[in-house]
Amino acid sequence: MQFVYYCTQKIGGFAPSPRITGQITGVSQNLDWSFQPGLDRKDQQASSDDPNSQSPRKSTKMTMPKRRAIPILMLAVLTAIFAAVSAQAGENRRVVVELFTSQGCSSCPPADALLRELAKRDDVVALALHVDYWDYIGWKDSFASPDFTARQKAYAYASGNHMVYTPQMVIGGQHQVIGTKEMKVADLIATHRVQPPEVVLAVTRQDGRLRISAQAPDPVEGPLLVQVVRYIPDATVEVRRGENAGRRLPYSNIVTDWDIAGNWDTAAPLALELPIEGENPVVVLLQHAGHGPIAAVAELK
Repeated sequence: MQFVYYCTQKIGGFAPSPRITGQITGVSQNLDWSFQPGLDRKDQQASSDDPNSQSPRKSTKMTMPKRRAIPILMLAVLTAIFAAVSAQAGENRRVVVELFTSQGCSSCPPADALLRELAKRDDVVALALHVDYWDYIGWKDSFASPDFTARQKAYAYASGNHMVYTPQMVIGGQHQVIGTKEMKVADLIATHRVQPPEVVLAVTRQDGRLRISAQAPDPVEGPLLVQVVRYIPDATVEVRRGENAGRRLPYSNIVTDWDIAGNWDTAAPLALELPIEGENPVVVLLQHAGHGPIAAVAELK
């Protein structure tokens, strides 16, 4: 018999969807642009049995990059590219694995190690999202953001759960599993790999511009949320307090930015361009609204 330990927290005061505080229109007929700088409702904090003060950490903010539509003449070229890509899409489909973790969680290092191995696979896009709800127990996670906590709670809400925990993995935006369950994670990745793709996505980066193109061979129910993610490939942290005090912990694919680019209704091909800074990897996700399944993903390292 094997006992699995993980840390849980009850959800309280959670708004299932962020408030949209602004809107951009007139960029493209098949895009419903919305500005979403972050979540305007604070998460309820759990009470502490052993509180310790920490210096403030730098939080990650969800921002709206400037964008412009790609000239229509490019669509003919993109259509030809999509025709070639679609023939191989089933063989090359990649699966998004999101790990919700924390430097202050003693159960998380094995899951962090598993994500590090998954990041080496060609058929997986591995993303580590550090949550902030364990900061109060003695060590403030230097990579944590309340936006990532809100994303995890939104997944819980969408699936009818009332608890969040670390380490947790979400596979393909759809299946949730304890982040140390290696065989279960492998089985879920295999399940998502053989699912037929809903849309074909192509992403390029050149001269400080990111170009995103997509089309749906068949109608897709509901809009898809266009998201742009940046991450740091590797980092090591010396934890001085809390449950992991004295440990030197390596991390991989640490998410730093999660930008909302807009909603695509899939009625017409998607073609947009936006500025991109820095050399860190870029991930573009097309996900069903309401924290549903991820329809397509592209990664530029």
